[in-house]
Amino acid sequence: MAWFLGLGMTGAALLALSLVLDGVLEGLFEGTGVLDGLLDGWLSLPVIAGFVSMLGFSGAIVMGTTGTGALGAVAVGVPAGAVTGWLAYRFSRALMSDRSGAAPRGDELIGSSGAVVTAIPAGGFGEVIVHLAGQPVKLAAKSPVPVARGTEVWIDRTLSHTAVTVRPVDA
Repeated sequence: MAWFLGLGMTGAALLALSLVLDGVLEGLFEGTGVLDGLLDGWLSLPVIAGFVSMLGFSGAIVMGTTGTGALGAVAVGVPAGAVTGWLAYRFSRALMSDRSGAAPRGDELIGSSGAVVTAIPAGGFGEVIVHLAGQPVKLAAKSPVPVARGTEVWIDRTLSHTAVTVRPVDA
């Protein structure tokens, strides 16, 4: 039974380490072609940790409660570990494919209002503050007409991910 408890604790420790060291194994072998894509799916650390911990803990429970030997504990532990590994795989895939926290794109700024924080000379660059996803973002801004500091402006188009073209609200 001690072996199964050891497996369970090792699996739990691996799972905790997978939260901290996510991607470290892939990074160690990056560019060598050794583990290309191998640790991304069924052989990822959370899947292996889930399998090992469930195999160990369920095997220890079976041995302690039923009195069956190691073979009976393995017979129960392997399927339980496989189900836990499969669930870890499915949960990790669901979390990785979640796009709700995607960063806003520059073209989403068009039509937004902002305020000039550094005066914009005609045809030159200044700075504006725009609120994007509830956060203030400072961007370089260009305007065909001079715009004074503190003027409220509209974003006409994006020049890059850090620069926009603006026009005063009253224009």
